[in-house]
Amino acid sequence: MVLEVLEYPNKKLFERSVEVDKFDTELGEFLDDMYDTMIFKGGIGLAAIQVGRPIRALIINLVDENDTQNKDDLLEIINPKFIKKDGEQLYQEGCLSVPGYYEDVKRAANVVVEYQDRTGKVCTLEADGLLAVALQHENDHLDGHLFIERIGFNKRKKFDKEYKKKPKRQSL
Repeated sequence: MVLEVLEYPNKKLFERSVEVDKFDTELGEFLDDMYDTMIFKGGIGLAAIQVGRPIRALIINLVDENDTQNKDDLLEIINPKFIKKDGEQLYQEGCLSVPGYYEDVKRAANVVVEYQDRTGKVCTLEADGLLAVALQHENDHLDGHLFIERIGFNKRKKFDKEYKKKPKRQSL
């Protein structure tokens, strides 16, 4: 089922999400709905808070070398904890909650994340490149932050000015 994606400046997007402690069929169904929503909206990542549920869960499904998203490559990451962040990279980011806006953001180049899967099993993931960026971007959502908070004062001022000019979209 496709869920509604909250858009900036919705106040819910700035809430800190709570840890997941119940790994059941309801969580699995919610993760499936998040996947349907992310694919429908054309995203490569989605945090639970973006669809109105403040739990520490996110999904990422990068495109492969054939420019397709293979569900077998889907990462479901619950209660993520960054064990290591190092290096630096600049990557142009966008966000389903800030549609139509893209800007360069500085992030760690290499990360190690400990998390739980949909069954509660503890896993570790090492990532670099776009996957490292996506993990940090989606985790920011869980902490109540958007990528536009990381773009620098002048770019943020320009964004705020341009955003106010945009016509408001109706919710579904």
